[in-house]
Amino acid sequence: MEVSREQIAREAIEHALKALRKRHLLEEGAHAPAYTALTKPILSQGSEWKEKADNLEVELHQCYKAQSRLSDQLVAEVAESRASKALLQEKEAIIADLQKELTQTRDEFSQLKMELDEKVKAVELLVSENKELRAQLEEMTIKAKNAEAENKMLVDRWMLQKMQDAERLNEANAIYEDMVDRLRASGLEKFARQQVDGVVRQSEDGAEFYVESTIPSTCKNKIIAHEGGCASILFEDNSSKLISGGQDRSIKLWDTNTGSLSRTLYGCLGSVLDLTITHDNSSVIAASSSNNLYVWDVNSGRVRHTLTGHMDKVCAVDVSKISSRHVVSAAYDRSIKVWDLQKGYCTSTIIFASNCNALCFSVDGQTICSGHVDGNLRLWDIQTGKLLSEVAAHSLAITSISLSRNGNVVLTSGRDNLHNLFDMRSLEVCGTLRASGNRVASNWSRSCLSPDDNYVASGSVDGSVYIWSVSKGDIVGSLKEHNAPVLCCSWSGLGKPLASSDKSGVVHTWT
Repeated sequence: MEVSREQIAREAIEHALKALRKRHLLEEGAHAPAYTALTKPILSQGSEWKEKADNLEVELHQCYKAQSRLSDQLVAEVAESRASKALLQEKEAIIADLQKELTQTRDEFSQLKMELDEKVKAVELLVSENKELRAQLEEMTIKAKNAEAENKMLVDRWMLQKMQDAERLNEANAIYEDMVDRLRASGLEKFARQQVDGVVRQSEDGAEFYVESTIPSTCKNKIIAHEGGCASILFEDNSSKLISGGQDRSIKLWDTNTGSLSRTLYGCLGSVLDLTITHDNSSVIAASSSNNLYVWDVNSGRVRHTLTGHMDKVCAVDVSKISSRHVVSAAYDRSIKVWDLQKGYCTSTIIFASNCNALCFSVDGQTICSGHVDGNLRLWDIQTGKLLSEVAAHSLAITSISLSRNGNVVLTSGRDNLHNLFDMRSLEVCGTLRASGNRVASNWSRSCLSPDDNYVASGSVDGSVYIWSVSKGDIVGSLKEHNAPVLCCSWSGLGKPLASSDKSGVVHTWT
């Protein structure tokens, strides 16, 4: 079927060609007379027309060349037009994007302008507040200067009064020394000491309970007090009730007459390294390895305050002897802090170069005595925090400080196994106590003076408690009941008993 279609197509083409030839012959025959008529004048004109034809042919060639050039130029311009159109479209797209970004930027600008207005208003408010605060600061500065001037005047008046009191005390001491010298000359030294002590003690709190200290020799009670060791013990003021603190984080109150436990105080979060009690026996304060101090109300057994601020373990604490309000503490962050128990926070801080192992208040509550790892004894003014004086008390670290009852003598013990007595006014050594077998057990081994300031008791690594006579400078007793190094000794303000505690947590009382 496909072959028949090709044949039909060929026949149709051939037929069309014949028709075209026939039509051409007919048109050529029809135009022959016109052609002949036209050629007659052309032939007659001859060379003129030929010349014109040649010129026209030249012009025609020139026209063809011009047309060719214009065509090339037209093609180039069309191509350039298309490129320009594409570039225009790209530019229009870029313009649209830029307009969109411009709109967004305007919106952001409006929002930022609003925020700027708000900030400006806030700054204006802060400026006004700052002006008010500056005015208040200037006012407070003026008040502070006035208060400082008034305080300086009061301090000057107080110092004058203290100087007058010191002069009267010096006169009384001179009279006392003169009387003692006269009585000593007549062979009545012991009688004179008893009489003068009797007069002095009658003016003190608890004088009716006071008994002259005697040399202890017998173990009255053995108390299993704490697990892990007992580093601190002390008696209530003018009482035979004993308070102990240990590594088991508890504070215990004991009746030394029977050796029984009276009460346990809980709440401490670390080992107890030192203890003190207010002179009215109402509050117990503990220094702890948890970097804090804890204050208990003895009657209720509850924690009144947790004093925070030290950055390392608190190893020493003491309370003022004239006020139950002020407490001083020392820690291994190389600082001493003074606390106000009524307010419950630190009122001043003293920074120093060597860690402090032990400290105590002076009798008048205005001076802090501190014993340091570098072996120096230092005195500080509690009001200004300034160092008043210092002395190289020991060749090694000081472990304990104990003040005499009248406040004129301070006992220091050190890792060099010496016990030195210093005059508080001149810081001169007025006695040194030593023993061949006595070796201090730790950096916080506490020795003590007897209430009548006649004896010194100190524990040793071998479990013994050594007792010296201050006046003779010799050992007058050695107590051996402990099976572990003795860490702390404390003498009752009534004159007896003496208590000692060791590294295994056992407490002995001696009479």
